[in-house]
Amino acid sequence: MHSQKLKKVLSKTDTLMLAFGAMIGWGWVVLSGGWVLDAGVFGAMLAFLIGGILVIFVGLTYSELAAAMPKAGGELVYALRGIGSKSAFVTAWAIALGYISVVAFEAVALPNVLEYIFPDYKVGYIYTVTEYEVYLSWVAVGALASIFVTVVNYIGIKFAASVQMILTMLIILVGIMLVVGTGFNGSFANADPLWTGGAAGLLAVVIATPFMFVGFDVIPQAAEELNIKQKTIGKVLIVSVIVAVMFYIGVIYAVGFGLDQAAKETAELTTAAAMASVFGSEIFGTVLVIGGIGGIMTSWNAFIIGGSRVLFAMAKANMLPSWFGKIHSKYQTPSNAILFIGILSTISPFFGAPMLGWLVDAGGLTIVIAYFMVTVSFILLRKKEPDMPRPFRAGKSNTIAWIAFCLSIFFIIQYLPGMPAGLGWHEWIILLGWWVIGFYFMFSRYRKYKDISYKELDAA
Repeated sequence: MHSQKLKKVLSKTDTLMLAFGAMIGWGWVVLSGGWVLDAGVFGAMLAFLIGGILVIFVGLTYSELAAAMPKAGGELVYALRGIGSKSAFVTAWAIALGYISVVAFEAVALPNVLEYIFPDYKVGYIYTVTEYEVYLSWVAVGALASIFVTVVNYIGIKFAASVQMILTMLIILVGIMLVVGTGFNGSFANADPLWTGGAAGLLAVVIATPFMFVGFDVIPQAAEELNIKQKTIGKVLIVSVIVAVMFYIGVIYAVGFGLDQAAKETAELTTAAAMASVFGSEIFGTVLVIGGIGGIMTSWNAFIIGGSRVLFAMAKANMLPSWFGKIHSKYQTPSNAILFIGILSTISPFFGAPMLGWLVDAGGLTIVIAYFMVTVSFILLRKKEPDMPRPFRAGKSNTIAWIAFCLSIFFIIQYLPGMPAGLGWHEWIILLGWWVIGFYFMFSRYRKYKDISYKELDAA
C-alpha cells in the first residue's frame, strides 16, 4: 500500500466548474439541430428536461456515496465497500475506459473542429484510415494540444482547475450571448412546429441525453482533493447537473427560434449557424465555435483528472502496478497516471477522424456499466451498513436507487446490436481489447487485492 496523499485544494466553485465543464463538450455545437428536427423545439427541450431528471437519479446515488466516502477513485471505492474486490475492479476498469476514451476523443475532435475556422489548414498527407485522409498538420494540432493538457494536469490540479474556470466562463459567456441574441432577433415562425416526431421523436432525443451529461461523475474521482464539507460534495454534484440541463435547453431554444427549417436541415454546425443568424454576421458563428473549442478543452481537462484518479486508486488497491500510484513529490498529482493517459491521447489523432465515433460509443457503454455498479453498491450499502455516516442522503428509502438501477439497465440495453445506439464492430474490438487487458490484471493480481478492505484503502 502507498502512503502518499493527494492535496485538498479545490474550492466549491472549482468543483462546480470542473463538473459543468466536463458535461459541456462539443456536442451542443454540432448535434442541437438534429435534436430539434427529431422532436421539435418543445419536444427536444422536454427530452432534455426528462433526461436531466433521469441523470439526477443516478447523480443522487453518487452524491450520497461521494459525501460518505470522499476518496479518489469514486466508483472503485463504493463497489469495494458495497460489493467486493472483483466487482470493484470491474467497475473501476469500466469507468477508466469511459474517461480515457473521452480524453482521446477530444484529441481527435479539436483538429477536426479547426477545419470550420481554417478550412484549408490540412497539409502533409500521411496515409488513409477507413477512407479518411490523415494529414500531418491535422495530427500535430491534436498531439500538441494533448501535450498541453497533460502538462497542465501534471503540474497541479489547482492550476488545472484555474484553466477549467477560464474556459468554462468562456462557454457560459458564449451561451448567454446566444440565448440573449435569440431573445431579441429570433422568430416564433422558425420554431414551428414546436413538437414533431411524436413519442418516437421524443424518445430519440431522451436516449441521447445521458451521454451529454457524462462528466458529473468526475467530482467523486477528485473527492479526495476537494477542500469543502462532505455534505456539500453531493449538493454541488446535483447543482452541476441542473446547470448543464439549463444550458442545453437554452441552446435548443436558440437553435429552434434562431434558424429556419431549411437552415436546420443543411447547416453543418447548427448552433454556430444560429448564432450567426441572430446577430447577422458570420463572425459570431466563429465566436460560438471558439466557445465550442472551450467546451472541448474543459471536457478534456476534466476527464484526464477523472481518468488519472481512477488508475491511481486502482494502484493504491494493488489492482494495477504501483507505478500508476506514484504522486509527484513537488506537484502532488498522480503524475504517472496522467502521463499514461496523456500518451494515449497524443497517439489517438494518428488514427484520424473515424476514431471519434468509435471511442465515444465504446466508452459510453462502460460508463453506463459503472453507473449500474454504483447503484448496486448504493442499495447493498443501505442494507449492510444502515448506520454508515451519510452527510448527504438521497432520500430515506431506496426508491431513488431502484429508479437509477432500472435506468442504468435501460441504457446498457441501448448499446446492444439492433438497438438505436447499438455498437459497431470497431467499438466491440476496442471493448474486447480493453477487457482482455483488464482481465489479465484482474486475475494475475487477484492475490494482491482480494482481501483489501475499504478501511485499508482509506488509510492508504
